[in-house]
Amino acid sequence: MREHDTIPYSLETLNDDESIARAQALRDKLKQRRTCRYFSDASVPRNAIEAAIEAAGTAPNGANHQPWHFAVVSSPEKKRAIREAAEAEERRFYGADGDNPKASDEWLDALSDLGTDEDKPFLETAPYLIVVFAQRKGGIEEDGKTQNYYVNESVGIACGMLIATLHEAGLATLTHTPSPMGFLREACERPEWEKPLMIVVVGRPTKDATVPAHAVKKKPLSQIASWL
Repeated sequence: MREHDTIPYSLETLNDDESIARAQALRDKLKQRRTCRYFSDASVPRNAIEAAIEAAGTAPNGANHQPWHFAVVSSPEKKRAIREAAEAEERRFYGADGDNPKASDEWLDALSDLGTDEDKPFLETAPYLIVVFAQRKGGIEEDGKTQNYYVNESVGIACGMLIATLHEAGLATLTHTPSPMGFLREACERPEWEKPLMIVVVGRPTKDATVPAHAVKKKPLSQIASWL
């Protein structure tokens, strides 16, 4: 028995052929998405960023507490500070300072086909960095006290919707996860109950941008799905 306020469920009605066509069209569009590591400093309309964040904010989440915050960084000074702090962590990760790397040999070997290293110029070049925070507490009122639920799952779904919308807008993206990421909380002036989850770099690719050939290798449907 429903003892809470409700509104009618609304969803566009499609026949089977329309459902298949829509799903396949979106699949084909998202298959074109590639992580970009070569960003130009060309401008990006703020309205596109706002729309993508609003789309992310519709993601399913625990108890409708919407446990996310998207800090959008465009200030050159802030971007430079984030780059410097991130690269310091990356040098420790890769052992670029001469010390033993934090990453295992197996991890570094897995990254070798992608050509990543401690240099992250895109953090400064791209027009926008969207720093995504997971709110461990706060509730829908963001009081900093109410317990939130399924936080990582909820924010992960929101990030997927954010990236998909940015791709639809014709914008290049890259997800960056320096470890540890605590410095992002201070850089973005966020409260201690929020945990930085990732940086989504957003902009336009350079004209000579490339992607590693390894990155286009995707598991087939037969491997990523089972039918029971």
